[in-house]
Amino acid sequence: MSAKKIPRQKLERLFKKFDQVSILVVGDLMLDRFIWGSVSRISPEAPVPIVEVTSESDMPGGSANVVNNLCALGARAYVCGIVGDDRIGQILRDKLTHKRIDLSGIMVNPERATTLKTRIIAHSQQMVRVDKENRVEVGDRETSRLIAYINSIVRAVDAIIIEDYGKGLVTQQLVSELIRLGKKHGTILSVDPKMGHRLDYGGITVITPNRAEAVWLAGVESSDRVALDHVGKSLLTRLACTGVLITLGEHGMCLFQKGRRPASIPTTAREVYDVSGAGDTVISAFTTALAAGSPMEEAAVVANYAAGVVVGKVGTATASRSEIIEAMYP
Repeated sequence: MSAKKIPRQKLERLFKKFDQVSILVVGDLMLDRFIWGSVSRISPEAPVPIVEVTSESDMPGGSANVVNNLCALGARAYVCGIVGDDRIGQILRDKLTHKRIDLSGIMVNPERATTLKTRIIAHSQQMVRVDKENRVEVGDRETSRLIAYINSIVRAVDAIIIEDYGKGLVTQQLVSELIRLGKKHGTILSVDPKMGHRLDYGGITVITPNRAEAVWLAGVESSDRVALDHVGKSLLTRLACTGVLITLGEHGMCLFQKGRRPASIPTTAREVYDVSGAGDTVISAFTTALAAGSPMEEAAVVANYAAGVVVGKVGTATASRSEIIEAMYP
């Protein structure tokens, strides 16, 4: 079954509701740095291209990119995470300064460096990425502080997004508390998982893995012959969740819901320049639409068009409501 395009007037009504949505983002905060340039020669020292730098730019990355995406959609975002007491952490907080973003849940730890991912790009192509990060799991004291903050604002939000980049913030203790709070307050709980970081997400509302992550989470052998239907239905049962939205790159998405046939959602991207952060856009748009009252299939369609917008841009990007409308109704 293929998902249908949303009528324009209905889409516009949905988008107006985004202004009233508040979402808490819990996850690994990082800064994405882009060094832009051009290549015209090869180094005489080694067979590598010489990039002549023309400009540099910094953008929120990781869970901070989810926050940026929520803001671009018009939702209010609460940020919960940890940064270091360093210049990169300050730059990241400055980049997130916006009237619709609440930064009071960002905690500073002098013993942890803020994660920095530096990408060198020439002629719209990424040449190399350099990561500076600390992946040590946060301690009980920090986790307790995070949980205390979450408890203080959970009643003010319509949904919670768990964004796990495997940098140490998302622990089982934290996840279990978020699931408990979600059930207690009837809050939508969305998860973007990290392959290789196995946690018990049983009891969440929705999860948005890519195909490789979905196969890994389902515990089946990775193979082209693995039936996607089996993986999706297995995750629905294993996680006792309402929906599983599996992203499939150039093949679009597939949505699984209990008691319903899987919905295939073809890709809408016209040109693909950079897939960096596309998953962040998917979970942001999907969760915001759900929080605004959209049926799950329609929320998945919105997320699919939003992803189609951002992969057509170079660098960590966001999709606005007007861009999504233009993409759906060119």
